[in-house]
Amino acid sequence: MENFPDHRVKVLNNMPVNDNGDFVLYWMTSYRRVRWNFSLDRSLMWAKRLDKPLVILEALRCAHRYACDRFHNFVMDGMKDNLLAVQNSEIAYYPYIEPDPDAGKGLLREFSFKACVVVTDFFPCFFLPGMTLAGASQVFCRMEQVDSNGLFPCRESDQVFVSAFSFRRHLQKNLPKYIMEAPEEAPLRRSELRRLKKFPDNIIQKWPRASEFLLLSEHRDLTKLPIDHKIGLTAIQGGSSQASATLGRFLNQRLRRYAEERNSVDHPATSGLSPYLHWGHISAHEIFWTLMRSEDWTPDKLSEKSNGKRTGWWGTGKNAEAFLDELVTWREIGFNMCTLTSNFDSYDSLPDWSRKTLADHQSDPKEFYYETGEFENAATHDNIWNAAQKELVRTGKIHNYLRMLWGKKILEWSVTPKRSMEIMIELNDKYALDGRDPNSYSGIFWILGRYDRPWGPERSIFGKIRYMSSERTRGKIDLKNYLTIYR
Repeated sequence: MENFPDHRVKVLNNMPVNDNGDFVLYWMTSYRRVRWNFSLDRSLMWAKRLDKPLVILEALRCAHRYACDRFHNFVMDGMKDNLLAVQNSEIAYYPYIEPDPDAGKGLLREFSFKACVVVTDFFPCFFLPGMTLAGASQVFCRMEQVDSNGLFPCRESDQVFVSAFSFRRHLQKNLPKYIMEAPEEAPLRRSELRRLKKFPDNIIQKWPRASEFLLLSEHRDLTKLPIDHKIGLTAIQGGSSQASATLGRFLNQRLRRYAEERNSVDHPATSGLSPYLHWGHISAHEIFWTLMRSEDWTPDKLSEKSNGKRTGWWGTGKNAEAFLDELVTWREIGFNMCTLTSNFDSYDSLPDWSRKTLADHQSDPKEFYYETGEFENAATHDNIWNAAQKELVRTGKIHNYLRMLWGKKILEWSVTPKRSMEIMIELNDKYALDGRDPNSYSGIFWILGRYDRPWGPERSIFGKIRYMSSERTRGKIDLKNYLTIYR
């Protein structure tokens, strides 16, 4: 990429470029793909500029709190795709899977002894910010962090937006100058780099590469890994190839129904892309440009008005407009919050009005109380809520509309609002393929008032927080088949 957008780059240490190093290292942590990836583009830029080989290090930790078969297998699907994708290129790929907690400590440091530059990804939540900063303090050359999260660069605004309307209006004013700024669609086709002759012997011996048999196997044996084996696999496969196939099915089969039927349970019109976005197996840019090509769209179709309205700005059909509002406005407002605030997952981060109304009603009598274990085991009195929880546990996702009801009921049935927040985060992080993500925190905290406004009439327990009920949901959505599947 000749004219790389420097506003997407942050230098993480004071070390110089090591011109005498053996290679450029891309430490792939969040954008686990070799397409549409600004971090990879930046790494290729350095490799070409320095006339050095490029090494991609993609590691999978087992020490974090929610490491389990479900998430490990999903990530390994992506590693498989990356392994296959680089086979006919000059790029050297080093997949590493921790066999024991913290066994990977020192691997990045050791690689950096031989590196000219280290490039890594920017992701604003879970353990990744801390891990990245710790890594930057240990490397022996310049280390850069690149933002490839969304269409609007995360650090291009220092304002934390408190509503979708205000963020949408900001995007309408400022996004046009970034709209054509996209990563390379297929950068490996013309990489033309020097090849790495061999990986350092000390690294191979102490931190051996993940075996191709493990990555390529259809039925991986994860039993020897020290992770949670009770959280089982789902039918959803990970990896860039599955992500692109999912996008294709959405555009060809579901998009035409999206605006009117995205809340349908029996005939879903949603994209199914959120797990792939979370794990970096697909880029928001790939989704955006694939959609816009299907719409025969060009940037001159953007409206000149920046009024914050949900429709009419993009210059596409109504279904594409509705989907873009989810992909860009609602997804990226979460990245805005997580990038600019350190307490995005704290109860104190809620708006003043919501904390006040919840405090005013915290002592209201409740007909039902449940704790984490009862919620986790879907042991409530409400069969719709139980079905949603069972879907989460079994499949790693909840239907979009029912996810909102799921959260509202946890608020209604928990001892305190703060406790409801903790339960929602715990269950979502533990089971959801797209959990531990800015979008997850947006959804959970929206239940409690973030990005929303006071609603009337004021109710018991909820106060002025937006209310949802199972009875209204039953009347609004056909749940017959859903309740049979997840009974």
